[in-house]
Amino acid sequence: MESAVLVGDSATPVSDITHDSRQAHAGSLFVAIRGLSMDGHRFVDDVMRRGAAGIVSEQNPSAGFEGVWLKVTDARRALAEAADLIHSKPSSELDLVGITGTNGKTTTTYLTLAVAEANDKKAAMLTTVEYRIGSESRPAVRTTPEASDTQRFLREAVEKDCRIAVMEASSQAIHLRRCDHLDFRVAVFTNLTRDHLDYHHTMENYFDAKKELFDGRLGKPPASSVINIDDEWGRRLVKELRETGQHVITCSQKSDADLTALNIEVSLVSGTSFDLKTSRGTLRVNSPLVGTPHVYNMLSAAAVGLELDYDLERISKAFATCIGAPGRFERVVHDHDFAVVVDYAHSDDALLNTLRTASELAKGRIITVFGCGGDRDKSKRGPMGKAAGMHSDLVVVTSDNPRTEDPMEIIEGIELGLKESACEYTIEPDRREAIFQAISKAAPNDVVIIAGKGHETYQIVGSDKFHFDDREIAAEAIEALDLR
Repeated sequence: MESAVLVGDSATPVSDITHDSRQAHAGSLFVAIRGLSMDGHRFVDDVMRRGAAGIVSEQNPSAGFEGVWLKVTDARRALAEAADLIHSKPSSELDLVGITGTNGKTTTTYLTLAVAEANDKKAAMLTTVEYRIGSESRPAVRTTPEASDTQRFLREAVEKDCRIAVMEASSQAIHLRRCDHLDFRVAVFTNLTRDHLDYHHTMENYFDAKKELFDGRLGKPPASSVINIDDEWGRRLVKELRETGQHVITCSQKSDADLTALNIEVSLVSGTSFDLKTSRGTLRVNSPLVGTPHVYNMLSAAAVGLELDYDLERISKAFATCIGAPGRFERVVHDHDFAVVVDYAHSDDALLNTLRTASELAKGRIITVFGCGGDRDKSKRGPMGKAAGMHSDLVVVTSDNPRTEDPMEIIEGIELGLKESACEYTIEPDRREAIFQAISKAAPNDVVIIAGKGHETYQIVGSDKFHFDDREIAAEAIEALDLR
């Protein structure tokens, strides 16, 4: 470990490493990380009482400290490197697939898992929605776990006979060194659109964080990179990677690529079908997923499968049965003559894609319910309002997770964009009431889009987090129609 200074007994046995004081136990190293809201150094005394083997930190030990203290220049990098070593480099024993991009990461992860399983590979998965090893599922803590948690998870996956692991790699996680020292077999770039600028500040910084997954700055470059070239940032990434001699596989719906989707057909009833053109031949794909954005997700998953030498027919069969990630253009099933769709779209580009898909399918009006998260990127509020207004017949502006912000101030930011269109809109800060209101206005052949929260089963208001599921509320609103 570079630039490390050790105080104490270097022969102390270490069996685990963690950044979370609650996970500290006898034989574990505790890495004290100073975060935005919490300083891990506060818990040093507690973890030592628990029998921790020692502390890793960017600062010197406090006066009177007794034990092993390893001072490093970058605690997050040290956490990743040490976790990889302590857990015996588990990613090198797996076909590890990392998926990054603004939109489509979660669905592409689910599709890639389905492709692996259709080819008789036991697989593990880390997503925004859940962590899975084989058929065993556990709730996700965050999109991309801390490095120590990921390495521990991958070691467990290896010990439980997994051959492949698929994970989302968020830009923030990459920037915070959570993906360092992971040996990716394949890396996937879905797209890059405006989001997280409260964190990255500029699109150039945002792109650069994503690029780290591909260019070797995490440890070494992936053996293969799968990239969507219909995205302008994707085309740039292909050019820059090929200049360094890296192996790139391209995907497109609009031009010739290594994998191309042709003759695309989309239906709210039957899903999506297209001709998948590859170097191994062309076949017709039929999927229950709805919308051309999902075609990109399937192209990426198919490219991963082909790079891992999976059977093309089995890849197609996987797409025929995979329903994707919860809350991604998820239809709420009911018997009325209008459609209700819940979608995770929480950026202007994602909302635009969702509404374009709905517009292609709707015979009636598009009614959109959405809000924007509080204490998050404010720059996307106006553009999301504009996207909703330009592609909806009626918009009900509401709250998402307002957190500590005033919901009406968030809505005012959205309204600036809405006013750029001639769309009719109403304001209802209470999200439950907004959903009821939108569904009560639905007429035959209309499509109601409830956007922003998708699979989430909670809402955060102030510092309180309580149960809230758009799908459940929509079902209640539909049932209320039946009782009229």
